[in-house]
Amino acid sequence: MEAFDRLVKIMETLRAPGGCPWDAEQTHQSLVKNLIEEAYELADAIDADESEYIMEELGDVLLQVVFHSTLAKEAERFEVADVINYLCDKLVYRHPHVFGDTKVSDAGDVIRNWDRLKRKENGKAKRESILSGVPSSLPALLYALKIQSTASRVGFDWERPDEIREKIDEELAELSAAMDDENSRDIADEIGDILFSVVNLARKLDIDPEAALRRSNRKFVSRFHAIEKTAAQSGKRLSEMPMDEKEAIWQAAKADETDD
Repeated sequence: MEAFDRLVKIMETLRAPGGCPWDAEQTHQSLVKNLIEEAYELADAIDADESEYIMEELGDVLLQVVFHSTLAKEAERFEVADVINYLCDKLVYRHPHVFGDTKVSDAGDVIRNWDRLKRKENGKAKRESILSGVPSSLPALLYALKIQSTASRVGFDWERPDEIREKIDEELAELSAAMDDENSRDIADEIGDILFSVVNLARKLDIDPEAALRRSNRKFVSRFHAIEKTAAQSGKRLSEMPMDEKEAIWQAAKADETDD
């Protein structure tokens, strides 16, 4: 608590007269971009599994919480203690199997109870749709996963992964037809449907599609760096290197990953 109090006081000093001009100018709205960026940097740190990196990025995310709470305190809306107490009360309320008499048999029961209790909070039960609680401002891939998962909890779901795989095949055929017709709007729609279905398949197979795509992105970057390095060592411009040579380097880099 001493460390947390120190952080709060530092933030208040930065915002006070004579403090930091940049910090003094910030608002809830101006900090949204920073909050999102810090969350993604923390995700990168967790992927890297480096303790010091994770610790640093957790601190940056915590800073955003304290920063927004300090702004709210200045506006006499709430302060960081209110944020913490609200969170504590919510955790206790949503875990009656730990802090109350509710019995659960597995994690599935926990999730169902969590959803039921969540819908009762602050008028959430009055929402027009259970999907209304999923923020539409989420990145599209994560939003797709969230709305699919939410719908599945009330029984709107595929029974088996192979059914979704068949759906992907169907969407690919529709994409081919749209491409043959050279209809750009239909092409965009079909690509969106394919992406949505792939997210659905990943969810059904208990695979995090965001993590899977990040992993593929890292592999692409690593292999592309190998091509760039080879081109530089041979004194060639990357744009002038034949595609078959680039492909050979790519495959070699891929084989090295498999060996590792």
